[in-house]
Order: sequence, then structure tokens, then C-alpha cells
Amino acid sequence: MKELSQEWCVLQNQYDQFEKYALLTKLFSIVILLLGLTLALSGMVLIALMLVLWGQEAIWKTFQSRTEERLIVLEQGISKEHGSEVLKGLVAFQFNSEFLAHRANTIGLFKEYAQQAMRPTVAFPYVVLLIIAIISFMG
Repeated sequence: MKELSQEWCVLQNQYDQFEKYALLTKLFSIVILLLGLTLALSGMVLIALMLVLWGQEAIWKTFQSRTEERLIVLEQGISKEHGSEVLKGLVAFQFNSEFLAHRANTIGLFKEYAQQAMRPTVAFPYVVLLIIAIISFMG
């Protein structure tokens, strides 16, 4: 049980860090767009940059969701209510092994990225920034 708790603490800290990095990616994209507009960069360049940053955050959030899945399993194993049922097959410090065992193929991976990108908490503010970049491109 101690090892499961240790793993939970490490993964929870990483999960929180992922959230901070996602927010920093959003802030960075806003700064990049504003800087690009100020420097009169091509609208196509701005659109491409916003899409790359959106995609990067989707990849980041996909990895965060894998961490979340493991955290939930650990929490169930640690829980007094469900612990005895889950603990039987639960081994601490198996995050990467479990990931490899359930890893999707390339198409599945792109599908996961797309699903993460469409989540409202990820898509905002990229949709707005893309609209601004498109208007800049057309204007």
C-alpha cells in the first residue's frame, strides 16, 4: 500500500504539472499571435503556428489523460471501500508497462490527439485565435 501511495503522489504531481504546461502553451499561443500581428506576419504563418500549438497541447493532454487513468486505478486500489478487490492485481510503479500494453496504433494515437484537441478546455482559446489569424489572412 505504501508503494501505491508513493506512486500516486508522484503521478498526481506530474498531472498538476501537465495542467500548468497546458496553460502556459495557451498563454504562449496568445503572445505569439499578438506578436505575429504586430510584426505583420503572414496570416498563413499565424494559422500554421496556432494549429501547431493546438496540436502540441492535444498531445500533452493525451499524455496527461494516461496519467489520469493510472491515478484512478491507484485511487481505487488505495480506497478502503474498493481496495481489496483492486489490490489483488495491482502492482506499483507499472505506469510505462501498462501504457505499452494498451498503446494504440498510429491511427488510434492520432484519434486520441484529435479527441483531446476537441475538448472545450483544450480548444479554448485556439478557436478564437484561429479566427483572428484567418481574419488577418483575409484582410
